[in-house]
Amino acid sequence: MAIHYLRPLFRHWRGRDLATMAGGCALALLAVVFAIRSWEQEGWRGGDQAAEGTAFRSQDPPLVDLTLLRAAKANGALCLDGSPPGYHLLRGEGSGADNWLLHLEGGGWCSNVESCALRGITALGSSMYMEATHFVGMLSPHPSENPDFFNWNKVKVRYCDGASFAGDVDNEDQSELKLFFRGRRVWEAIIDQLLSEGLVKAKQAFLTGCSAGGLATFIHCDNFRDRLPPNTKVKCLADAGFFLDEKDISGHKTIRSFYDDVVQLQGITKSLSNDCITVMEHSQCFFPRELIKRINTPLFILNPAYDFWQIEHVLVPPKSDPAGQWRRCKMNIHHCNSNQIETLHGFRKSLLIALRKFQQNSKGGMFINSCFAHCQTMSNMTWHSTTSPRINNKSSTISSCG
Repeated sequence: MAIHYLRPLFRHWRGRDLATMAGGCALALLAVVFAIRSWEQEGWRGGDQAAEGTAFRSQDPPLVDLTLLRAAKANGALCLDGSPPGYHLLRGEGSGADNWLLHLEGGGWCSNVESCALRGITALGSSMYMEATHFVGMLSPHPSENPDFFNWNKVKVRYCDGASFAGDVDNEDQSELKLFFRGRRVWEAIIDQLLSEGLVKAKQAFLTGCSAGGLATFIHCDNFRDRLPPNTKVKCLADAGFFLDEKDISGHKTIRSFYDDVVQLQGITKSLSNDCITVMEHSQCFFPRELIKRINTPLFILNPAYDFWQIEHVLVPPKSDPAGQWRRCKMNIHHCNSNQIETLHGFRKSLLIALRKFQQNSKGGMFINSCFAHCQTMSNMTWHSTTSPRINNKSSTISSCG
């Protein structure tokens, strides 16, 4: 059975309605859907399954080659190790030939020279280690799996800067490691190249990203809109990118301290709002809670209320739990005791409070589910499933967490 996951997200938003649903995940807590506005009324359309999709009969995910931007070196657009950035492009067809979906890869951040150097010997810091990749989830070309975007031009932008495509330091690192912090230039070079590949003629363009790529989506959403013609319908979706500026269980602001190091090392201030950095610590302006206040482009937020990455690194980082009392809980939510469950409830509440003002955004919407997950748009298990929960008798965007 085909599950039309994106239709509740993009075709059935009603003016500022708030819907809730029972999630099928651990803890059986309520998932929250803020249905803000119907994008279909603005002409936001997916593919025509009845007429198209015949080019992809096999359900095997296609292996899409890597394209390197070797010429980008002239503009200083480089991965951490100085290698050229890259992306994967799967061309659209039929009614999707003039529509584009860009996905920004995630993969955390590096906050000092040593950790960035370690990334530089992996695909998260060097294109020398990148290979062809399978297109799954919302990049799938199969109409039964991805009915709204199967025939669009789809791009996966590889992440190799360690700062959510936001850093910009003119000079290379002066240590013997010779690192480059140029994520912002990588973003600009990729968009320049895609514009020449046909993005400039897009009727609809959709910027998405997962985790650190979700944070990058918040950062670059308006810039993406500005780079395209005024008549192009542009929207953004951040998946698991709403990182919270919260204290850990020991009372320390571990994630803010970490972000502060990332911002300073990689020159991220250039990518942040001047309105924000003049009144707040620069690292605070790197958090989505501040970023969304200044985004004018239609934006959708997809986030689990119990994001296991944030539980492990924001709420209970290793230094906050030296005795390892949270070790089993972080690995499997069924192993949490009552006190730990209460702490997780509090973390969920902090997320909903941080998103409260965004509920009033007439150009935005969100889907907050109760899954113990991280990144749901790029997994076959969570993007398309016959066990998807339902909202107003319509299937939701993602399954009940597998």
